[in-house]
Amino acid sequence: MNKIIASGKRKEAIARTVIREGSGQITINKKPYQTLNFFDKLKIEEPLRIAKNILGKFNFDAKIIVRGGGEKSQIEASRLALARAIVNFTKNKDIEKAFLEYDRGLLVADVRRKETYKPGDSKARRKRQKSYR
Repeated sequence: MNKIIASGKRKEAIARTVIREGSGQITINKKPYQTLNFFDKLKIEEPLRIAKNILGKFNFDAKIIVRGGGEKSQIEASRLALARAIVNFTKNKDIEKAFLEYDRGLLVADVRRKETYKPGDSKARRKRQKSYR
């Protein structure tokens, strides 16, 4: 049985996807993705709909495990991992091209991270105030 593992990151969230042949079930942390709220569900469906338009049928199951980060970061990381897994599983250049045309963020991670705190200051960019009186 063919099995592909792909990962995706967004901020502090890390998602791992295991994709294999099956009936089309997608789970995130052992829950069906349909239980997510409306906009999060649409985010996960984007790569699925693009792949369905190109392939015609959907014959794989994906199990996504996400750890760390916030709720939205976990959805973005899951979306990235799922899209990468679909491309690796199908080995179809048309799907990869369609993902990149639709949204480059489907296959390329967003590398922005939180800026580090500077010594002697309370935040990353905030400086101490001066009063010359």
